Amino acid sequence: MDPLRHVKPAVRALKAYTLAARQAPIKINQNENPFELPDSMKRRVLERALARPWGRYPEFDPRELTAAIARLAGWRADGVLAGNGSNELIEALLLVTVGAGTRVVIPEPTFTLYALLVSILGGEAVRVSLGPDLDYDVEALSTARRHREAALTVVCSPNNPTGGVLAREDVARLCTEGDGLVVIDEAYHEFSGESVVPLLAVHPNLVVLRTFSKAMSLAGLRIGYLLASPEIVREVDKARLPYNINFFSQMAALAALEEPEALRANVAHLVRLRDELFAELRRLPGLRVHPSRANFILVELDRDPRPVFESLYADGVLVRDVSSYPRLGRCLRVSVGTERENAALLDGLRRTLASGTAVAAGKEVP
Repeated sequence: MDPLRHVKPAVRALKAYTLAARQAPIKINQNENPFELPDSMKRRVLERALARPWGRYPEFDPRELTAAIARLAGWRADGVLAGNGSNELIEALLLVTVGAGTRVVIPEPTFTLYALLVSILGGEAVRVSLGPDLDYDVEALSTARRHREAALTVVCSPNNPTGGVLAREDVARLCTEGDGLVVIDEAYHEFSGESVVPLLAVHPNLVVLRTFSKAMSLAGLRIGYLLASPEIVREVDKARLPYNINFFSQMAALAALEEPEALRANVAHLVRLRDELFAELRRLPGLRVHPSRANFILVELDRDPRPVFESLYADGVLVRDVSSYPRLGRCLRVSVGTERENAALLDGLRRTLASGTAVAAGKEVP
């Protein structure tokens, strides 16, 4: 008996979302925030955790956290759903909307988990290519949305891994052209200074996803949230697992929200470092550096990126190889690190690009 015969053939044909288990002294491959939360904040969370019984479940409905998130986002509390990272909420949203043959418009290249989950659920990912400069083509998105009668359109803004943003007026246009849901993943919105949350009051088919992992330095504790109309939240909540957020993560998120000025200072610092790194990368020969509104930068080489990736790794610098993504065959993605980490990246790139060991368009690069 083949134990896999009961697994959907479509699922067996898919490649799992994964990340190679590599470590390096300078790890700038996962868009993490290199600046830790203050020790005083961490100690406060630990003290609160020690005072709580660990043998009891956390709140079934984390109302205190939900109310704090609503104040942060400027949206109504009954339109907020907290989750174990925003990925859990992406999954929950798709679980209640996608079935066999459901069409979901997804720009490419983008975060690959969207299309993977749609395929697992039996839906059809309608892939729409980004524009010539890897910017969003709202006309193409709108056309695909209407002509394919899409139930959802999922857009990451700023986009991972390209760093581009879909303007608020373009999001409003998508919401009015077709009756499907428009899902905007704002995992990196703090670094762009823009958000579409004000549109929630006008467009009931808009859903916004956010996370504490990036700007708020809580990637290790997995907190995300969904903002939408109360009607949508009630339905998505049906796919949320019971007690999905452990009490320690809830306490850490609440503590972070008690000191917003520290978080804003970290974001401002990272934005400044991003702009400085972008300017330095543009000075290196053999690179095309794409503008970014996030905490990472997409770098396109004039040669095969794999030897460059391995050379940097040998130097102790781990970046993200995104050359398997559509249209990104010569690209690496680098997260913005500390001043020291960014300097190490630049030094490693200078040595690698000057060595002439990589190949451009099948020919040796001098």
